[in-house]
Amino acid sequence: MLGAPNRPRAPGRAADTRLAGDIKALLAEGDSESACAQFDLLVNRYQPRAARIAYYYLHDPADVDEAVQDAFLKAFVHLPSFREDLCFEFWFTRILVNGCLDRLKTRTRRRRWVTPAGDDERERAERQTAAEPSPEALLLQRERRGCLAAAVRRLPTRQRTAVILSQLAGYATRDVARTMGVSEATVRVHLFQAVRSLRKALGGQRWLVEGRAARSDPAVETGTR
Repeated sequence: MLGAPNRPRAPGRAADTRLAGDIKALLAEGDSESACAQFDLLVNRYQPRAARIAYYYLHDPADVDEAVQDAFLKAFVHLPSFREDLCFEFWFTRILVNGCLDRLKTRTRRRRWVTPAGDDERERAERQTAAEPSPEALLLQRERRGCLAAAVRRLPTRQRTAVILSQLAGYATRDVARTMGVSEATVRVHLFQAVRSLRKALGGQRWLVEGRAARSDPAVETGTR
């Protein structure tokens, strides 16, 4: 099941964007100390959500920590070019997603030469998150999660990003569109194609419940990527 994630709350987005604009102004004035102090507010607010998004891509705690920190560093360095008519959250999320995709490419190249380590630590952490389920339920849960994660990783890049942001991170379609820099219709097409591919890859298993993406209109607008 793709799940029914909590939707990010919108009211704070405008305030965060204004704060990013204020930090940009402080940097322009040369007051980097105050800019850093203000930017820490954004880091504290977005770090948990950024870590969740990064984990959906990377599935490795160490890589997730590095990816999130790199994304915040890049965001701070590039704040002087931040357009204040944009939403800071979507601008930052795009930086984060692009960084995760770059890490996946690097990981793929590295695996050609290095044998990857086992997943014992990851499996142990996953076991600890369960509230004392039966061994059978735990095994089924892990198998389902592993199958779904593997199927999502095999999706084309844009479809994978649409699924992660919409179904896993909980972004509304319009917010996914703003983050990816495409139209809402294009996002719906990516989601429709992704869910169709996931169903095919997972053999039509019943636990992949019809979600919001599955109900998306498959109509493709002219020029859809």
